[in-house]
Amino acid sequence: MNKQLNGKIALVTGGTSGIGLATAQELAAQGARVFITGRRQAELDAAVAAIGAAATGIRADASVLSDLDAVYAQIAKSEGKLDILFANAGGGDMMPLGAITEEHFDRIFGTNVRGVLFTVQKALPLLVNGASVILTSSTTSVLGTANFSVYSASKAAVRNFARSWALDLKERAIRVNVVSPGPIRTPGLGDLVPDEAR
Repeated sequence: MNKQLNGKIALVTGGTSGIGLATAQELAAQGARVFITGRRQAELDAAVAAIGAAATGIRADASVLSDLDAVYAQIAKSEGKLDILFANAGGGDMMPLGAITEEHFDRIFGTNVRGVLFTVQKALPLLVNGASVILTSSTTSVLGTANFSVYSASKAAVRNFARSWALDLKERAIRVNVVSPGPIRTPGLGDLVPDEAR
């Protein structure tokens, strides 16, 4: 087994299922010490068990700044640094333009935009020079999708965060990349997309 990440410390937000869980498992398999966050304790405990001894779960909502402070305080106390940050927590649901509510907008932008911004900003003191920051966007950030405009706009913001932050952090040689998956059969996809489109 390739252990090229031995000695590396990673944080994966939204690491309890889907892309986040699979990424955390791979990071651990390559030798990293992995912290994951999730909002629900039962799912968090199950994910830690699935990843193995290299994982620590921290219950946190990425849209709540005090939760983020607690996450980084625990990592600072335990490890004192962060080599890899995967700001993956996010989500959304479909709603046609005429039905969009303030709650719908605030919830999606709260996690997908505000949460990503402060997840990365609050990590800066722990990120080592040469660290890697990865953000999760979506193909909807560049493609129109009916009834998915708020989610799509939030993921376009994430894509542009990556472009700007790569410039902001170049003096520290911190890489900022964005992954933009299309529909992937994960628990989060649920019933949002018909089976034939997955």
